[in-house]
Amino acid sequence: MAKRSKAQTEQTIKQILDEALQQVLSIGYESMSYTTLSEATGISRTGISHHFPRKAEFLIRLDANIAGLFINDLDFSTSAALEKSWMKAIESHRFCAILRLFFSLCGYSSKDITMFKAIDMARDTAISNLGPQGEGVFNDLLGRSAVVLLSRGYGIEADAA
Repeated sequence: MAKRSKAQTEQTIKQILDEALQQVLSIGYESMSYTTLSEATGISRTGISHHFPRKAEFLIRLDANIAGLFINDLDFSTSAALEKSWMKAIESHRFCAILRLFFSLCGYSSKDITMFKAIDMARDTAISNLGPQGEGVFNDLLGRSAVVLLSRGYGIEADAA
């Protein structure tokens, strides 16, 4: 078998990460697997695990991308704009998927997944732009979002179905 070039390897990694991001946002991190990734990309499970030996590595590599998607949905110009943009964003599946991922990682005990930039970056932006009031609004919206997600059946029980 011919040795793959660095460019080919990077393209394979990009293809896997693109599909992993799509699956995290559509079916959820819990449901994403080496099998689902292999079926979607045509890359063998062994090939995927060669580049990503642990499932947690997908989140580590995708963290900044997920954070960017989350932040882009929000308007930090005023507290009212933040609340309005958040309430609009929570109607989107992608925004809810990121929130679900955050809440599911809250109880995750792996030291590898200690950073989830989406929420931290959004909170920091709220504080930077709006001061203590922004932090309060952000925390309130995050708490309200947990209730919204549970009421929509996006809790852990929904993953088992």
